[in-house]
Amino acid sequence: MSSRSQRVTRPILRSLQQQRSAATCPSQPLAIRQFSSTTARKNEGTTIEQSPTAPDAPRPPMKVSGSQWTPEQLERLTSPIMGSRRRRAALATSDNIPFEQMPYECFQEARKILNEDRQEKIAEIVAETEKIKRIEAQDPSTYRGGEIYKQKRLASLRKHIEELKILADINDPLVKRRFEDGMGDMSKPIYRYLAERKWRKMDYKILVQRLNQFDIVPDLLAKFDPVMDVKMSFRGRTTPPGTTLECTVTEVAPTLKLQVFNAGERLLSIVVVDADVPDVERDWFSRRCHFMAVNIPWDATKKMLPLRHFGTANDRSGGALAVPWLPPFAQKGAPYHRLSIFILEQKPGEALDEAALRARYDGAGRDGFSLKGFRDKYALEPVGFSIFRTEWDATTAAVMERHGIPGADVEFKFQHMRSLKGPRKAKGWEAKRQKPKYKSLWKYTKRIA
Repeated sequence: MSSRSQRVTRPILRSLQQQRSAATCPSQPLAIRQFSSTTARKNEGTTIEQSPTAPDAPRPPMKVSGSQWTPEQLERLTSPIMGSRRRRAALATSDNIPFEQMPYECFQEARKILNEDRQEKIAEIVAETEKIKRIEAQDPSTYRGGEIYKQKRLASLRKHIEELKILADINDPLVKRRFEDGMGDMSKPIYRYLAERKWRKMDYKILVQRLNQFDIVPDLLAKFDPVMDVKMSFRGRTTPPGTTLECTVTEVAPTLKLQVFNAGERLLSIVVVDADVPDVERDWFSRRCHFMAVNIPWDATKKMLPLRHFGTANDRSGGALAVPWLPPFAQKGAPYHRLSIFILEQKPGEALDEAALRARYDGAGRDGFSLKGFRDKYALEPVGFSIFRTEWDATTAAVMERHGIPGADVEFKFQHMRSLKGPRKAKGWEAKRQKPKYKSLWKYTKRIA
């Protein structure tokens, strides 16, 4: 154990001796690298040359709101793109040294190993790409399975190449830093992989919990597993799934933040469905379509989609509005309504006829809307989901009046159903004291004779 401890402490003692020798000879302007046993390499770029001119007088530290941070450090500390608070504090108190030139020998040696591993993955990618070119040039008749086997083989090789691209950059600290700062390029597989892994850690689990908690499955769809990150915000306020909102907040259509995790462009349809519309005649609940937009081109590099801009001059989505936004509402006395936002992916290259959808579902066609029938009729695939709730509040009547929605004067009351069983006979203490002499105790009994 003693020899092992000596091997561990020897580099530390050597670095301390270097610090002591530099302190005794202050005339030599040496740049010392902490905890290093080797001399600085020229290609690392970790040393800083001193200017021959005299530096300006140091600015006295200023306290901002009782803290020890200077205004410059406070500005860096509160930057919204610098990750966690611990990391922002470390960056605010450190020099502006490039991340890849951090003066730590272990860090630089680790980067060399990671770079060698990346070069190996790149070589494998090149070899697999050449293999794909050879297979594409071959005649399908040379394979036992013919064209089907050839396409399966090509699909398997392309999938393997995507995995190699992820493995080539998964351990790069610069890639992780850009992703944590929110500056990742979603056109690259590594950033899509990191985004999906982060989404499935918590947001996906919450979404699945809401699907089961509010019985969206099987009320609207028999089965559904979301594969897209969907976040909504009303009037600039982020709304978690399942939040109960006032009618004045939901009077304007929300803004959606959509993030897909696979490459390529696709066409999306967005449907907002109320699953709790009271049906008085049948004493049951029906459904209503509150919004529908189709033929929206989307890829991994796009994020924000304001629904309120559909059908206006500010529409930049490229899609078509089939059913305009109808503010959610609920009558007084009715239970809360579940408003579900579904993102459905259309068949590749097949656009829907928005005029036919408008004629079918707009106006009176909103009532009785079936999401399952809409999905089956147009061969759509549900990929994203979010939900919010609405109920009667102090602003509902005014919202319904502004938009010409009837039913603000309707109030649902709970109807008490009398029991069909006959009157229960008195028993025990109650039966023994039904005589007139116990009249003073009748007020304590459940049934008075």
